[in-house]
Formats: sequence, C-alpha cells, structure tokens
Amino acid sequence: MRTVNLSEASLIDSILIRSKAYYELIKFRLSALVTFSAVFGFILGDSGVMFSWGKFFALMVGGFLISGASGAANEILERDYDKLMKRTQNRPLPLNIISLNEAYWFTVIVALIGISILWFFTNPITTGLGILSMILYVFVYTPLKRVGPIAVFVGAIPGAMPPLLGWTAATGAITYEALIIFGIQFIWQFPHFWAIAWVSDEDYKKAGFKLLPSGGRKDLNTAIQIMIYTLFLLPLGLLPSYFGLTGLNSGIVATICGVLFLAQTFSLMRDCSRKSALKIMFGSFLYLPIVQIAYLLDKIP
Repeated sequence: MRTVNLSEASLIDSILIRSKAYYELIKFRLSALVTFSAVFGFILGDSGVMFSWGKFFALMVGGFLISGASGAANEILERDYDKLMKRTQNRPLPLNIISLNEAYWFTVIVALIGISILWFFTNPITTGLGILSMILYVFVYTPLKRVGPIAVFVGAIPGAMPPLLGWTAATGAITYEALIIFGIQFIWQFPHFWAIAWVSDEDYKKAGFKLLPSGGRKDLNTAIQIMIYTLFLLPLGLLPSYFGLTGLNSGIVATICGVLFLAQTFSLMRDCSRKSALKIMFGSFLYLPIVQIAYLLDKIP
C-alpha cells in the first residue's frame, strides 16, 4: 500500500486530490443511492395537493449529508482494517491524504449540518429517524461486522431507513404504507449484503469481518438463505399495489424483477461459485431502483 505525498504535488493537483479524498470519505455514490431512496419515499408519500419543494430539497441535502457523515465515520472507525483489504486500502485515511483529526472534524460538521437541515425544514420524526439511522450504522453495525452475521440484521435497519425518512418528511407520520416500503428495502438487503460478502469473502477475512451466515461458509446453506430472503421480496413487492398505494402495473414490474432476482439465487445454489454471487450482487443493485421507479410512475394519488 502506498501513501500520497501532497507536498510533491502542485496546488491544483493538491486541490483535486483532496477533493477526491473527501468525495470518497463520504462514500458519495452510496450516499447518492441513499438519497434516491429517501426521495422515492417522499414522492410516494406526497399527497399531490401541494408539493413542498422546501421539504423536498431539505430532505435531499440533509439526508445526503447524514449519509455522508455516517460513511465517513465508518471509514474513521475501520481505518486500520481498511489497510488490510485490497478493496479499501486506497481510501483517503489509509493513504494519509486526510489526517485523522481532519476527518473527525469534517464528519462532525457534516453530520451537524445534515441534522440541522432536517430539524429546521422537515419535522422532529424525520430528524430523529435520521439520527437513529446514523447511530445504528456507525456505533452498532460497524463494530458488529467483526462479531458475526448479526451485523447484517442490524445494518439492514439503517439501510432501510431512507424511504421511511422520505415518507415522514412528506407526511409527518409513520403509517403502514411507510412500514411497507421500509420492509421491502429491509428484506432486500439480506441477499444484497450476503452476495457482497460472498464476493469479497477473502478480503473481509483479512479484516476479521464476519458477515456470511451458516458459520461464514460459502456453501449451499448460505445460498439457500440468500434464496429464501429473495423469495420474500415477491409477496412484499405486491403490497404497495394491494393496499392501493400504487397501481397494478408496478406490482407486475416488481413481480417480474423479483422472479429474475430469485432465478439468480438458484444458480448460486447449484454451483456455489463467486461468479453466481457476483450476478446476485449486480442483480440486487438493479432490483431496488427499478422497482422504486415503477412504484413512482404507477403512484395512485
């Protein structure tokens, strides 16, 4: 693993390097996906009478900052483990592009700004859920990754919070519709997390991360558990249509996507290969945004 010496770079290069470092520290792409899910929940929960652009943009910015602060805090806590893994050894802290003290202050400031935006422009429920999500992700899920697969269950809670935050920002209440979209994203994360853990198993073992079920083995038992949780997505995906939150078309789309997602798990059960796990991982990345967009397009006012 190499380190980056900023003193040897020009001013412009230094600015670019540090900008990229902060971009990676807040896990920009992940935070953008989280923000998309929050926006999905907001639009789905909006009554359609008078769209609140103020709350909408506050949710986008505040939610993104809280997610970014959570990602940065995760990298701070795991900085020594990141040095051991190929997939993370080029993050800004292992490379010493950003000092630890600098990362601490940046994370605290970003978190406080995100929380303040939600507090002043949305409502206390949304703000509280955002804080709870950050606490669970940083202080519970992150250390549990070295304990066992219980970390996946805990991590799935803050991972499913974004659409719930979006719904509460729009409505000011946690309703059964909010719990439905929360539940879909909660269950989706089990095959998603376990597929990633399967693909990155060798790297994770270097850092002592234990995310796979069945004693951490890449075997048929683990593949079956991935299949079972993916199977749950079929009935869950129909609930928005059943309860009149969306129309029939989105239910059909969710079912088709769920069947295609499920079919990939059978391949993993058959050969228990990294290639099959990789297909599930990519399939999980496609499933959620496609289904959420279908719900939005098929929303019943």
